Amino acid sequence: MKKLINAVDDVVTESLAGFCAAHSDIVRIGEQAPFVQRRRLTKGKVALVSGGGSGHEPLHGGFVGQGMLDAACPGQVFTSPTPDLILAAAEAADTGGGVLFIVKNYEGDVMNFDMAREMSGKSIATVVTDDDVAVEASTFSTGRRGVAGTLIVEKIVGAAAEEGRDLASLKALGDRVNAATRSIGIALTSCTVPAAGKPTFDIAEDEMEIGVGIHGEPGRRRVKLKPAAEIAADMVHAITADLGERARGEAILLINGFGATPLSELYLMYDAVRQRLEPAGLIVARSLVGNFVTSLDMAGCSTTVSILDDEMKRLWDAPVHTPALRWGM
Repeated sequence: MKKLINAVDDVVTESLAGFCAAHSDIVRIGEQAPFVQRRRLTKGKVALVSGGGSGHEPLHGGFVGQGMLDAACPGQVFTSPTPDLILAAAEAADTGGGVLFIVKNYEGDVMNFDMAREMSGKSIATVVTDDDVAVEASTFSTGRRGVAGTLIVEKIVGAAAEEGRDLASLKALGDRVNAATRSIGIALTSCTVPAAGKPTFDIAEDEMEIGVGIHGEPGRRRVKLKPAAEIAADMVHAITADLGERARGEAILLINGFGATPLSELYLMYDAVRQRLEPAGLIVARSLVGNFVTSLDMAGCSTTVSILDDEMKRLWDAPVHTPALRWGM
């Protein structure tokens, strides 16, 4: 294993310190615990809090800031944050408007965020994201996994929160965006968790995993490596088949890298996916390409499609200023 680290046990703490120092105009480390908090909170606004295991950067800390999250809780690599950490983040972010948790559908995340909600005794609602169409359940989840579609939920709900909407309406909006969003990922290599010191799974040079999870969980099947056009066709078919009659009209197309795939290849995949979405009846109205929900050093990518209505499109276009997403400001 070759990684730019000092000691395995210090990776998350030292990375978090560097992240908050590099973006000190936007975020800071929580005073009571090591979470990422928006530097300037808005009094009375519903606070959006998310989090999960580290190793998926820039998710979630990279989306803390104006127009998105108020706080994010990083656990150890691929490990859910503890209820105490989540509770500390929720209490620090709450300025009187209540708190909305946005949680990926993994058993540890769902359980720990729910425990934090019960411990708080405050007005907290939860949106659980489950956009992955690859499998109905996996090693880490009961039901579908929450993956890159979480970013889309956080952006749209974050914009609505900036408008001053109440907790119940934000919860309903988050559930609606999640229901309109589907994702599937493919992996060309495994990732290497620092504490393990070796790849999570073995895969041959001429193989790929279809439907892989963001922790390296197996997907639908392992096949021989295909040309990008054929990979794109498989991904589009999986998403549109799952959407069924909803697969029409305007949509956001997100091509997300898993950490070790060059942007040149991600844009190539964007072109290949878009060419196959539009004949299927989906108009790509908004686009995003890059490494946003990663899996450490895994090579591969995911495709996310989110069906838009006029309100969702307006909220997507609203200004955002976070370490990882910035536009309109």
